[in-house]
Amino acid sequence: MKRNRRTAVVAVCFLMVLTTLGFCSSNKGLYLSAITEALGLKRSLFAVNDSIRFITSAVVSLFFGSMIRKFGPRKLIAAGFLSLIASVITYSVSNTIPGFYLGGALLGFGLAWTTTSMVGYLIGKWCPGNRGTIMGFVLAANGIGGAVAAQIVSPIIYQEGNAFGYRSAYRLVALILLVSGLIVVSVVREPEKSDTAAFSGKKRRGRQWTGISFREAEHRPYFYIAVASVFLTGMVLQSVNGVGAAHMRDVGLDPAFVANVWSIHSLVLAGAKFFTGFLYDKKGMRITILFCQILALASILSMIFVGATPAGKTLAAVYCIISSFALPLETIMVPLIASDLFGEKAYAKIMGILLAFNTGGYAVGSPLTNLVYDRTGSYVPMFYVLLGIMAVVIVLFQIALHKAELVRAAVEKDAFNNVSESKQEN
Repeated sequence: MKRNRRTAVVAVCFLMVLTTLGFCSSNKGLYLSAITEALGLKRSLFAVNDSIRFITSAVVSLFFGSMIRKFGPRKLIAAGFLSLIASVITYSVSNTIPGFYLGGALLGFGLAWTTTSMVGYLIGKWCPGNRGTIMGFVLAANGIGGAVAAQIVSPIIYQEGNAFGYRSAYRLVALILLVSGLIVVSVVREPEKSDTAAFSGKKRRGRQWTGISFREAEHRPYFYIAVASVFLTGMVLQSVNGVGAAHMRDVGLDPAFVANVWSIHSLVLAGAKFFTGFLYDKKGMRITILFCQILALASILSMIFVGATPAGKTLAAVYCIISSFALPLETIMVPLIASDLFGEKAYAKIMGILLAFNTGGYAVGSPLTNLVYDRTGSYVPMFYVLLGIMAVVIVLFQIALHKAELVRAAVEKDAFNNVSESKQEN
């Protein structure tokens, strides 16, 4: 019975990610050119709605620890789905920039309560023994949902002779969210002690440890290095991925080809997240994070040279594959960074802060990238800047990881000495 409860929670977490991230986030790039062309809006101004979304999510994430203690997961998830439904309906009826900004704020609230932070919390509670692998499996639903959504919404968005097809696409997404939300809220709940007892004693993989308090973390320089790293990573990856579909169309690739390539990207992303979680459980943080970061550099390089030539089309496909292994840096890896570098003692609080700054990076990167486009007519100049930033991030995070390992060794040594002294006294 306990195993069935755990399986049910994991299953609805998978469904939640599939519909929320898959239909509300993964394919936002498909709407960008359709909406701005239909309404005659500048991309840089329209992209501010993404900044509002990210800022809203960042602020909510800062208080995730206190909100989950006060309201519990079920109420927050219900509020999240209601916010997402309100968001896509607002997008479907808006004709002016302020309307899209309101939709962005509602989207930010909704995703903050139904995606990475909530999944990190629930999986950490229900599956402490193999957190990386299970989180990878659940967050893989983002890629599957994105692939399904691309095939469903793209033909609706780009209906021949209908410049406003995106409105119908958003209304369909609202219906999908309503059905999904009712299922998730009816199943998900906090585990009781009896639910966790059956597997709390199992050997844990990955890098779970007791950890340090938030007050101790505040006085460690590597805490701020980690915050800066996740901020810059979010800025880089969201900037490139958020405009990827629009950039491919700008350089002459057919919209149907772009939709198909983006579907491949979403499917590979599903496997990439599962693989990343599995790799973390087996090999630890250093190898996993470096693997993802190097592929992030390679994905930006490939996007720079995407074009309508045969070689350019090949690079579009290459981007969609290798970037899938970089994107876990802004999803599954953030909760794992909180656990690995700082331990379990202040996990929920530190995870919320890291997710907040990661999301803050999205808020900065998206409008800045589109501003460069409005000024230059191309995203390529900004891609070169982002390439350099990602190289800096690789160095920064290795410094943070080294410092964290020293702190962990000291904490575990003190714990061992205390246990030894206690035994001697007895």
